[in-house]
Amino acid sequence: MTEKTPIVSIIGRPNVGKSTLFNRLVGKRRAITDPTPGVTRDLLRETWLLANHQITLVDSGGVKADRDVIDDLVSKKSLSLLEISDVILFLMDCTEVTTEDQILLKELRPYSDKVILVVNKVDDYTREDLVWNYFSLGYQRVVGVSSAHGVGIDDLEMTIIGMLGLEEKEEIEPEKKTLRLAVLGKPNTGKSTLTNLLTGKDLSLVSDVPGTTRDIVMGDFSFKNTDFTIIDTAGIRRKSKVDEDVEYYSVNRAIKTIDECDVVLLMVDIKEGLADQDKKIAQLIVRRGRGIIIVLNKIDLLSGIKNEFEAIVDRVRFQFPVLSFAPIVGLSALTGDNVDKVLRTVLNVYRQLNQRVDTSALNTAIAAWADNYQPPRGATGHYKVLYGTQIGENPVRFLLFVNRIKGFPEIYESYIKNCIRRDLGFKDVPVDLVLRERKRSESKNALGPASSAAGKAPRPARPEPVKRTSAESGRAIAKAKPKKPGAKRKAIAKGVAKGRTR
Repeated sequence: MTEKTPIVSIIGRPNVGKSTLFNRLVGKRRAITDPTPGVTRDLLRETWLLANHQITLVDSGGVKADRDVIDDLVSKKSLSLLEISDVILFLMDCTEVTTEDQILLKELRPYSDKVILVVNKVDDYTREDLVWNYFSLGYQRVVGVSSAHGVGIDDLEMTIIGMLGLEEKEEIEPEKKTLRLAVLGKPNTGKSTLTNLLTGKDLSLVSDVPGTTRDIVMGDFSFKNTDFTIIDTAGIRRKSKVDEDVEYYSVNRAIKTIDECDVVLLMVDIKEGLADQDKKIAQLIVRRGRGIIIVLNKIDLLSGIKNEFEAIVDRVRFQFPVLSFAPIVGLSALTGDNVDKVLRTVLNVYRQLNQRVDTSALNTAIAAWADNYQPPRGATGHYKVLYGTQIGENPVRFLLFVNRIKGFPEIYESYIKNCIRRDLGFKDVPVDLVLRERKRSESKNALGPASSAAGKAPRPARPEPVKRTSAESGRAIAKAKPKKPGAKRKAIAKGVAKGRTR
């Protein structure tokens, strides 16, 4: 039986330092930190290694006294952690106790046996005495920390270890391998609804308000004996429409998830179709070699006209030919229609991303492709693909050796990519080609270009003619007449004299 992973949750009012503490404990900038109150809205889960044990650490949104619609959703979601958590870190500010703190004190009373009162912002020794005031609130465990500077973090960790009854492990538990699936797109395309549907949990806040999701929200689920980690991201809008620092960070983190995932679901509202922003997102995905599936969400809103969906797909293909290879699947995240088809497509794309082609099979195919379509001719002759090999998977990358790399036709590169997809099993994924000009080795250069190209031995150099003496030739050789002394000077003088008389 698999051992249950302990859950440690961070609870507190807005702007008390919960996300800073969360980042400090997990050792990376996972949650967005900003002086603006209420930045965190969703529950952020991260695997935290404590005494070499895997712990699920959860950051929550701040609980407010005065609430609008979003604030009420955030507060309810944060308070839902109290029941399921093994340890609750109740975070307070050492400098003040507010109305929100009083509300939380009341909510936490039934769970006091699993609460650690963490007094934050003890940034220097002058504030250490302030911690003693919080013992009067009646909690057994009170720890003063500075999440910004790391003060008191060791004491906090030791307290958690004691509450969970953990013993230090010598070996680190191996991290479980999962298929990482990112959901990207514009705001209000149904990303959070799909995340909640697949995980079976209310991980992400769902609202008609654009920009509800700010942080990266992750959850796990299984399908066809495969473990998935789904990553819900903030809606990506044009830069001109991003006027808040928080949204700027959210968008940047959403884009960064492209590097951290295997396959991306590009969510598109089927009624709105592909927008310029979708095209820019797709170009980033293709450039990084990730698998991409265009998910046309909200098919439940179609009118039911015959071939309506096929016409929308044709329009998408026409608008964005750079994604001609990417699968397009219709979905209703609200009703769950076609969700199995989407996941089967994800598994197929993931399989293609991770397969390899034998080098001999690749080169046989390259020769056949060249017979069908010879590369264009340049100023000094035909371009040629000599041979190739696969140098990477996920992303899929091939190295091709060519006779001349300068001016190699892009149209032929596209031809090779399409052939690789069609004939070698990479139909639905991006393919990257790296060209390298074949260099002749020094030994071959020494033989000369003609002989090295033909693979023949060099022709021996013609020997210099040998001057033979009369004794070696066996026949008499006439001797030259000896010139008289001064003859040369007389001839020169005679020539000069003639030149003067002309």
